[in-house]
Amino acid sequence: MNSGFNISSRLQSFANAFKGLGFMLRKQYNFYIHISLAIIAIALGFYFDINSNEFLWIITAIGLVLSAEIFNTAIEKLTDLVQPKHDPRAGIIKDLSAGAVLILAITALIIGLIIFIPYL
Repeated sequence: MNSGFNISSRLQSFANAFKGLGFMLRKQYNFYIHISLAIIAIALGFYFDINSNEFLWIITAIGLVLSAEIFNTAIEKLTDLVQPKHDPRAGIIKDLSAGAVLILAITALIIGLIIFIPYL
């Protein structure tokens, strides 16, 4: 039974979230690549002194791509848990999830190009 708001359980939920981020940084090579590209995009934003609206688009794109990569990893781990043996249906699930990340990464790239090309 839920006894209402509890500061200790709220703090634990934050600790769990940071644990998940730590897992992504340590174990997921694609996440490391996305983080590296995000840092480059933010650095370029400061270098070119882009305006606040442009920064909002960059930060939004970064957040969406990183979140999608986390969801993709969660779906892959859950799929492996539910179906540990090779199954083409499980492969399709993983491919769909990876495809969603790819679409967001391409969208983020297009946003970056639209913003940064005029500064070049």
